[in-house]
This record gives sequence, C-alpha cells and structure tokens, in this order.
Amino acid sequence: MNILVINAGSSSLKYQLLNPDTGVLLAKGLCERIGIDGKFTYKPQVEGKKVLDAVDVAMPTHSEAIQAVLAALVDKNNGVIGSMAEIGAVGHRVVHGGEAFNQSVLIDDEVLKAIEDCIPLAPLHNPANLTGIRACAKVMPGVPMVGVFDTAFHQTMPAKAYMYALPYEYYENDKVRRYGFHGTSHKYVANRAAAILGKKTEELKLITCHLGNGSSVTAVDGGKSVDTSMGFTPLAGLPMGTRSGDLDAGILQYLMNKYGMNINEMLDVLNKKSGVLGVSGVSSDFRDLETAGNEGNKRASLSVEMFCYGVKKLVGAYAAAMGGVDAIIFTAGVGENDAQTRMAVASGLEFMGVKMDAEANKVRGKEAMISSTDSAVKVLLIPTNEELMIAMDTAAIVAGK
Repeated sequence: MNILVINAGSSSLKYQLLNPDTGVLLAKGLCERIGIDGKFTYKPQVEGKKVLDAVDVAMPTHSEAIQAVLAALVDKNNGVIGSMAEIGAVGHRVVHGGEAFNQSVLIDDEVLKAIEDCIPLAPLHNPANLTGIRACAKVMPGVPMVGVFDTAFHQTMPAKAYMYALPYEYYENDKVRRYGFHGTSHKYVANRAAAILGKKTEELKLITCHLGNGSSVTAVDGGKSVDTSMGFTPLAGLPMGTRSGDLDAGILQYLMNKYGMNINEMLDVLNKKSGVLGVSGVSSDFRDLETAGNEGNKRASLSVEMFCYGVKKLVGAYAAAMGGVDAIIFTAGVGENDAQTRMAVASGLEFMGVKMDAEANKVRGKEAMISSTDSAVKVLLIPTNEELMIAMDTAAIVAGK
C-alpha cells in the first residue's frame, strides 16, 4: 500500500508518496504560494523521471494544489504510479490534538470537530491542517484519511510532568498544561533505536534529542513519553534558533514596562528574535555560529554553549526522572549533522555511563552508534523520518491494527 503524506500550511503544502512496508520513497515535493500565483515542485525518486522545480501552476486553493500533486504522480510519462488506485490512504500531519488524541486516528466528522476545537491551542497551524484535510477529501472522495498529531505521543505523560503550578481552574477550564511537540519524530527515533539495539521499546529507557532550529528533548520510558521539554507551546524548553526557550516570566513584565511593548510585540521578540540568534547577533543557523565562533566571535560561541548546556541538563534530569537511561539519541538538523554539538552535549556525562567514540562521531546524516563499545549508555545518531512514521501510522490505522 502506498501512502500519500500531506503537511499543509496556510499557503503551502508539502507532500511525499511512500510505501510504509518497504520504506521506499516514490516522490516528494512542495506546493507554494497557494492563493497567490502558485509554484509547484515535484521530485520523483524513480530513475528516468524528471524533476519539476517551482513551475507555475494555478493554485487558487488547496484543492488545486492537491490536484496538481495527483496529476504529477500519475502522469503518463513522468509519474511514479499507474493510477490513483495505488494510493491506499492519506496521512495528514496535524500539529495539535490537545487531550483529545493520544494516537493517530481515522478522520471523520467527529475528528474534524475535535481538531477545530484545538484551534485556540495552535491558531497558526490547525486551521491550515484542516484546509489540507478538506481539500484532499474533496479531490479524493472515498480514500481513507488519517490524522497524525505532533502532540499525541506525549499524551502518556503523567500529570506531575504535564501540569503547571498555576491555579487548577486554568487547567480545568482552559486546558493550560504541557503538551509537547515533535512527537512523531521522537516516536520514530525511539522505535529505530530499539530495533538497532535488538530490543523491544518496552524494555528501554531512552532520551531522544530532536535538535534543530526548533528543538526538544523527550524521556521515553518503555516506549512511552513521560516528559518533554516543550510545553503549552513550542516556545518552551531549550533556547532554539530564534525562540527563547524557558525564562523567568517576570522578565516579560519588566521589558514590556520599560520599552512600552504590548504582549504581541513581546511574543514576537521571544519567538523570532531570541534563542541563539538573539544571543549571538549573528544567525539562527548553527553552521554560521560555528564559523563565527572559530573566527573569535565570543557571543556566537556563547550561544552554542548555552544550547549544549541546556540539552545536557535535560539529559541528566530525564535520566533521574526515569531512574536510569539505556540510550541517548540525537536527531534532526543539528543532531544529525553537527558532531561538535553532539560531543559537547555528551562530554561530562561519563559519571552516568556515557563514553563517546570521537572517530565514530565524525558522521553526518546516517544511522550510527557514536558511543564507544564499552559505554554503559549507548549514544546513537538516527536521522528522523517523520513522513515515514506518518505513513506507517496511517497504514496501521487503515488496516485496523
């Protein structure tokens, strides 16, 4: 069964066509500037098929974008499948499922209503996700649609981990709590780590480090998320590319009063002008920061040190929360490609059984064991594949597993 994976934004739509049984990617691409002038990119992964790069295609709505995707996939000369019948289901990435969803689900009217109800929790993302779902349903009637939620994996956290120490009625009435994000990525690498280690996820205590422009760390005990660093929103936790991460809320009042900012202006600072960009004054890209640091820019070096220190503290905290750890996993853009950052995080963790292999750590973007053979706690590099995880979840839901 081939699965079409859709990640819809307000004016864009990313897609991949995969076979979840074999892991084979057949095609991927992007629809951009939907509702404006329409740009379509199609990258078939089959030999002899031509790439279409940002070609003009009229896309007044997401429905036309989906039609463009399907037309390319079944094109007589350049397609990767013979007909629409070869698409067994569509898996939709949905950012926020609130407390309504602790796993992926077959989409029906009740599910659509629940996703709508979560719009206040993700006002920028859930409306776009709904638009993509409805566009697919219109263009592909009768094809099963599955919602895969960024937050679902973290719904196994206990109350002591997800509650905030606020008046309890804010949780009861307004659902203010820690939700966590990147759940599909954390789930995928946790499952891959278990396979690499030759064990069941139920037997392992894992710490998964999704490190990129947006970063989060998760404690996975027995295959279940028991704590994670992002919170009510993706602003919490580590300092990230442009996001501040955790900070004293009193700072907001102080700066807003001093500089006459309203809350929207303050949140713009915290979301778009902070993190490693704000500290370094150079860039939100860790490659730029490494270059600047090597050239003597102390603020660039400081921003990276703060980031690595934050990850290291979370690793220690989550090992304590789980009563031990069997493996630490690095993934996502920085985690997969930055050997220096991985070493900085792992260095100093020898007391808890971590022993890195400097040579093995000189690797980018492929699965590898980067700890030494005698390390009590294994350290792995596992490239994330959220689209494949969505496809696998979708296939399982459609099959009734």
